[in-house]
Amino acid sequence: MATLLYIKGSIFGDHGQSSQLAEKFIAGWKAANQNGEVVIRDLATDVPPYLDANSVGAFMTPAEQRTTEQQSIVAYSDALIAEIKAADEVVVGVPMYNFTIPAQMKSYLDFLCRAGITFKYTETGPVGLLDNKPVHILATRGGLYKGTPADTQTPFLTTIFSFIGLSDVRFVYAEGLNLGDDSKNAALEAAGQEIAALA
Repeated sequence: MATLLYIKGSIFGDHGQSSQLAEKFIAGWKAANQNGEVVIRDLATDVPPYLDANSVGAFMTPAEQRTTEQQSIVAYSDALIAEIKAADEVVVGVPMYNFTIPAQMKSYLDFLCRAGITFKYTETGPVGLLDNKPVHILATRGGLYKGTPADTQTPFLTTIFSFIGLSDVRFVYAEGLNLGDDSKNAALEAAGQEIAALA
């Protein structure tokens, strides 16, 4: 049975534009995988903690020496990693907030990056340890940023997913959503058609 992991990044939940595009993607994926399972990781309702010294200390402490608090931190990270490892495909709804990804998504990604678990360092550089799979990024923006220095999302997300082994990263953009109704409707329609073609 195929499994799709949906990482929901909008702070507005189902009302966010990225969430609505993701629902279109999911509908097409379900039609192509009628016995498939969709697992939802909603970062607005289940907000990951910030990576701090306690978190890093927990990851670096040998398992048999961890405190109860450290065990809880590692267990949370392990669960996120197991979730993405079990998926056959990943779809990520990513709005742009102040030129970057949502803060809760950055925290989520921090808890996926574990030395010796999802990546390792070698003499030729870091190597991702997760099995590669398609990662579909549905990027929504109020302005027009694709291909400009202001688009910090595309290089960051491509780099960090590749860092843990997921190099098959594919973007669908819906931009100009705050530039008037005509621009918004045209962008969402074009993104919707691109998503439909993916299915």
